[in-house]
Order: sequence, then structure tokens, then C-alpha cells
Amino acid sequence: MTVDAHHHVWDLSVRDQDWIKGPELQPLRRTFGLTDLEPEARAAGVDRTVLVQTVTVAEETPEFLALAAGHDLVAGVVGWTDLTRRGIADELSRLRELPGGTFLKGIRHQVQAEQDPRWLLRKDVRRGLAAVAAAGLVYDLVVLPHQLPACVEAAARLPQLAFVLDHLGKPPIAAGEREPWASALRALAALPNTVAKLSGLVTEADPASWTPADLRPYTDTALEAFGPGRLMFGSDWPVCTLAAPYPRVLDTTRTLTAELTAGEREQIFTGTATRVYGL
Repeated sequence: MTVDAHHHVWDLSVRDQDWIKGPELQPLRRTFGLTDLEPEARAAGVDRTVLVQTVTVAEETPEFLALAAGHDLVAGVVGWTDLTRRGIADELSRLRELPGGTFLKGIRHQVQAEQDPRWLLRKDVRRGLAAVAAAGLVYDLVVLPHQLPACVEAAARLPQLAFVLDHLGKPPIAAGEREPWASALRALAALPNTVAKLSGLVTEADPASWTPADLRPYTDTALEAFGPGRLMFGSDWPVCTLAAPYPRVLDTTRTLTAELTAGEREQIFTGTATRVYGL
């Protein structure tokens, strides 16, 4: 039993994905659906997934909840809503009352696109994060390394909210650099209400020539900082296909965790995601 704690879907006939720009992302400019993912996931032994938002469009989350309700592969949804809206508590309640609303497990915003490196610490954002916690949901962090210090401060101010760091905060793997990313990651991991995903790393490396050895310094840092009980596997499909097919992404994560005990690997590939997202 394996949980893929991070993947996406999108239908370009429904709406554009305006972040898919430039020749390097051209392979992603098509529709990717659960019917594309399921055969690969099942063949790899993945039986449950977490579907994660892609765009800051309010209509996407209800669509994802309906997908989850109609498909037994998806066990949870991390959606989007405007954290800064005054009525966010009511909006979270509304989402949970929609078809598939019980699959809503968390909220995410594209913080990586915000110009303000301390966006998470704005008063209106912190109010929204508190509402997410009050609703019993978690908050996924999609950030760049320079935004990690604000993540640390936000998590310290909101101990009642579980923060899930996507893609280990996008370390500069292609450049072979570890600082200041590693120090900021350790500071985040020092807070008990934080966990992280071993996801999205292959596309932070050189997409044409990466090997597991290129990723190991970063996954080892995460293992040391968080421990297996606070890490979870995510494929980041279909974005990962820019650098590797689905089976290779999963096999690489298994290779990088092969020296752990069977129980520790179970946490990374099943237990942590099941517990944190309440799958």
C-alpha cells in the first residue's frame, strides 16, 4: 500500500493553466486526467492519492472534490480559497458541504508567486490560516527557499495548524547548493506542527541528466531534520514527467530511503500522509 501525497490534474478545455509558459514547459500543455494517472499509479502499487490545487481559481476546488467523490484513487484534496477574504470560515464550511466535501483535507496558495517574501505573515493571511486550522484542515506550503524563513515564523505563530512543506521548499539542486536552504529547512523542522513532502525534486535537478545521487544530499537533510515520521512521498505528477516518468520518480524515492527500516519506509510511503491528511 502506497500513498502518493501530491499530484495534479487539469483540463485545458475547461480553463487555461497560465503558469505553463515557455518551451521548457511545452510538454505540459495538454489535458492530464485521472484516467491518465490511474494505470501508472496502480501499476506502481499506489492505491491512494492526494489531489493538489494548480491555479488560484475558486471553481477548481469544487471540481476536485467532485472528482474525488467519483474516483476511488483520490483519497484527499488540497484545494484553494482566498485566505484573505473576511468570510473564509463560512467559505470553508460551504466547500465541505459540496458533493465530495468530505475529501477536503487542506488548503494551498501559490505563495511562490507572491512578491512579498513575508506574505504568509500579513495580518489578513494569518487570520485566514487560523480559520484553516479551526476547520480542522492542514495548510500546504508551496514556496521558494528565500520564503522559508517566513514559513518558520508563520508556523511558530500558529502552533494549532499543521503546515505541510511541498517539494522540500524547492532546493537549488541543479546548482548543487544547499545553503541557506538547509538551515531554513532545519528551522522549520524544529517546529512540531510541520511536515514535508519528498516531492518535486526531479524537476529542481537538471532534467536531462539527474541521478538519485544528485537528490541524496537534499533528501538526507530532510530525513535528518524531520525524520521519516514527518515525511511523505509525492510524485508531483504530471509536472514530474518533465524530468522522469511516474515509475522512475517512485523508484528513486524508494532508492533514496532504502537504508531505512521497513517501519520508517512505511511512514514515508503511507503513514505520514494518512495521519496528517486524515485519509
